Parts: sequence; C-alpha cells; structure tokens
Amino acid sequence: DVATHEEAIHQLEKWGFQVSPTYQKCDSIQEIINYIAQWEKKRADLPLETDGVVIKVNSLAQQQRLGATAKVPRWAISYKYKAESISTRLNGITYQVGRTGAVTPVAELEPVLLAGTTVKRASLHNANEIARLDLHLGDFVFVEKGGEIIPKVTAVDLAKRTASSEAIVYITHCPECGTELIRKEGEANHYCPNDAGCPPQIKGKVEHFIQRKAMDIDSLGEQTIRQLFDLGLVKTPADLYDLKKEDLLRLDKVKEKSAQNMLAGIEASKTAPFEAVLFAIGIRFVGKTVAEKLAGYFKNMDNLAKATYEQLLEAPEVGEKIAASVVQFFQSEENQREVQRLKSAGLQMESSEQQPTLLSNQLDNHSFVISGTFENYERDQLKDIILANGGRVLSGVSGKLDYLLAGDNMGPSKLEKAQKLGVKIISLAEFEQMLKG
Repeated sequence: DVATHEEAIHQLEKWGFQVSPTYQKCDSIQEIINYIAQWEKKRADLPLETDGVVIKVNSLAQQQRLGATAKVPRWAISYKYKAESISTRLNGITYQVGRTGAVTPVAELEPVLLAGTTVKRASLHNANEIARLDLHLGDFVFVEKGGEIIPKVTAVDLAKRTASSEAIVYITHCPECGTELIRKEGEANHYCPNDAGCPPQIKGKVEHFIQRKAMDIDSLGEQTIRQLFDLGLVKTPADLYDLKKEDLLRLDKVKEKSAQNMLAGIEASKTAPFEAVLFAIGIRFVGKTVAEKLAGYFKNMDNLAKATYEQLLEAPEVGEKIAASVVQFFQSEENQREVQRLKSAGLQMESSEQQPTLLSNQLDNHSFVISGTFENYERDQLKDIILANGGRVLSGVSGKLDYLLAGDNMGPSKLEKAQKLGVKIISLAEFEQMLKG
C-alpha cells in the first residue's frame, strides 16, 4: 500500500514503468516557486513542448478528501508559463459559422513557426476583439498560443502599419447563407438566426448529435454527414433514423458492408441513455454535466419540456442562463417536432437512474445546497441522505434556498451570498439533528 503520490511513482518505477525524472517533492511554497522558476529556463532543453508545471497534493488521503469537480481534481493545479509571442502579417479575415449560429472571425496569417508548429490562422473571437485591436488589413500582429495550444492575436505592431491600410469592418450578413446577423443583448458574438436553413448550422447540429459524448454513432463521421446533407438526405438528427441502405449506397466509397455498419451504429444509438439524448439535441449551454443533472432531476423529456423557468432554477447546476435557454428551446415548434420524431424513432426519453429509497419525509421538501468538505461523508452521500429523507438538493444559493449545509473549506462566495439573502446556514451536526426530528 502507498500513502503518497510520490510513493506511487516509486512503485510504478519498480514495476518497470517509465516515469518522469523531473518531478520534485516540495516542502514549502518557496520550494514550489523555485521549482517553477528553474523549469521556466530548463524546459527549452526538453525534447517536447511544455507549457507549465502541475502542482499536486502529495498525500493520497488528502487527495481523496479534497475530491474533484465535474471536470478537474481539487488536489492539483497548473501554473502556466508566459507564452512565446511572434510577429507576422495579417493577410485577411474569414468568418466561420458554428452549430449555434455564432459567427467567429478568423485571422488569416502569413505562416510562422510558433511553439513547435506552423501557425496560419488564429481566432479573433468576436467584433469586440477586432475593435479592441483596431485591426487593419496588412497589419503586422503579435501572435501567441493560449496555453501553448490555441493561436491568438494579442496586439498590433503599429510601427509597421502603412498610412494607406484599411480598417477591418465586421460583416453584417452571414457568410454562408446571407441572412442578416443579430447580436443578442449581453453577448459579444454575432449570430445567424437562420438555424433551419444555414448549412454549417445544420451540419454542425448533426455532427454534435453523433459524437462520442452524445449518441456515439462512430460508424458515421463529418465527411459522411456532409455528403448526406449535400444529397438532401439529412437536415436534422431525426433524419438519420429514416435512412435506408440504398440511401447510404449513394455516398462516395460506401459499399454494402459499410452501409450495414452505418445502419447498425444508428440502430445501436437507440439504447443511449436519456442524458446522452438530452446532450445530443443541442440545447444551448446544456453540456454533458448539465444534461446529466437535468435528466436526473426531471426524469423524462416530457417533464423537462413542460418545466417553467422557476422550476428549472431549482435543478442542480442550472442558473438563469441555462434555464432561459431550455425554456426557449422547448417553446420552438420546430424543436418540439424534432424531439417527437426522435421519440418515435425509439430513443430513450426517460432516466434510468435509480433514486434513493425514501426512508422518511423528515426534511419536508426543504431545499439544501451542500458546500465544503465533511469528515465522514462525501458530498454524494449527503445528497442521497437528503433525497432519501424527503429533501431537495440545489446547486446554487438563491433567495428560495432553505438551508446551506456548510462544511470545512467552503468557498466564501456561497457563504456571503447566503448571509446576504438570509438563508439559514447549518453545520453537519445541526443537519444530523434535523434527521432525528
């Protein structure tokens, strides 16, 4: 048995695994700072590109206690070094339309070697960024890789700007379908509202639907979806379930066996769980984690479709932006028809998640937010206890919350918000007393 991360590395090395010789156990913050400074210089001599240092808690018991968010461990953090920057010429700007209709400007650059790869393009994000940089055609711009991965334009070399250069003006119409762009209140992006007729949006929605984290139809791919769209066979995800073998045989390089595999993959996707379907239909702001929370809370698609804005706010991980987006999605008759077609095709529209057996109604439908760490409980255990005793678990503090269950090392923002709103803050001991009645 090993008790620390360092011991685990030593054990792996004894077993013959290759481990990095560059790690160091640090006993103080100053040692960590020194290590970071040391590798900022030495990393240039490594045989591979690096962008920073990861700092981890050594004790495995403490790692277990700290746990993780839905995406990252709480016991590890990365320190990123300042990115390398280089100057190159801006040859022009093109515009990409995503599946949500968001239009993203892209800088077309004179090719330049940066952090180990040749960079030809860089995202400019939105019209605000173009205005902030005051970009002109032919400018020499400074480019760096965000996190040493994604190229971005950070500034303009004004000393090299010519007097005759023209300022770049953001487009007013969709570059793909010609529809006039809109800009939603409070958002930086421009959008093409023609979601049912704009080719990149249509193809993007279907590509999102088939991806591994959604319906996982790996026998299809982007090229196949583009061909199906170009032939007029698929314009919505539901169209996939109407495809016949003879339709697929019309595609380039698709023979009998490939067509059968595609149909088998489409058929197998009908067993994907409700939360995967919910993520796949592409409600804006509803990612994989939120889809899982919504599926567990509302149990089926019908309940979710009928949920009010206020009811959605009571669900875990759901804030105002997500709640408004879900309501807007199901208000669309087109989306309602699409969901009904998917239901008729045999997709899973109910959650299979087993709820804790109701032991009592001691908590009387009161709502709780759990924050911090607890000596004898994981958060999921406390959630199950609350649900099993007739309570509800929310993700965020609001004026409608009944109790904030406060553990050790809880974030100050939730505590401050609860105090400001007059929400009752209880300890674990007080919570256990509530269960006893």
